[in-house]
Amino acid sequence: MAQPVIEVTGLTKRFGATTAVDDLSFAVPRGEILGLLGPNGAGKTTTLQLLLGLTTPTAGQARVFGLDVQRRRYDVLQRVNFSSAYISLPTNLTGWENLHVFARLYGLRRPRPRVLALAETFGIADLLDRVTGALSSGQLTRLNLCKAFLNDPEVLFLDEPTASLDPDIADVVRETLRAQQRQRGVTIVYTSHNMREVERLCDRVLFLSRGREVASGTPRDVMERARQQTLEDVFIRIARDGRLTDSREAEG
Repeated sequence: MAQPVIEVTGLTKRFGATTAVDDLSFAVPRGEILGLLGPNGAGKTTTLQLLLGLTTPTAGQARVFGLDVQRRRYDVLQRVNFSSAYISLPTNLTGWENLHVFARLYGLRRPRPRVLALAETFGIADLLDRVTGALSSGQLTRLNLCKAFLNDPEVLFLDEPTASLDPDIADVVRETLRAQQRQRGVTIVYTSHNMREVERLCDRVLFLSRGREVASGTPRDVMERARQQTLEDVFIRIARDGRLTDSREAEG
């Protein structure tokens, strides 16, 4: 069996008396879109930060491309990228200036064609000359997504990338992600509170509650286990109960 692109073993992160991620283990094969789901405070963003090496685990290990993220962070970051609806770019720079800076950081020698193509894809080509501080939240989200694709990443970590987008642009984002998966085998770890979107986009989901895994599998498998008609109903049960009782367990 081929080595997973992402492999997490016993990953734990504590902040004082609070355990944000609690003994988490999972693997993601190449080309899979994994939905990392759960209510606010479940540990999703902290897990992404651990996978990016932005914070140090209390225990356990995260490996990407077979490399320990803490020890080989530079090698990992050259091949991945990240986008979040909640991260700001320098507000006194234009969209073009922001993307140009990141393109140079990623080692692109001729960034202009790449920047223009991505800006066209995400519908912000006419906004590149505006300072970032003058953009709306949805426009900033699209600028962040352009940044995330600049280096043709093999792995994308996306934290609620469509949270502030209108339905039309959100659909463009989903189609772009699927196209990247089909054409380049990009692996994506994706957080979202939009369960209809998750059902359409994700090959597999992993639900967290209080930092621990409470359910995983294909969206259909998880819904069948919970005897729920939608993934939103599954989400609500986990948010309220902190766990998901397997229907087979309940019958026993």
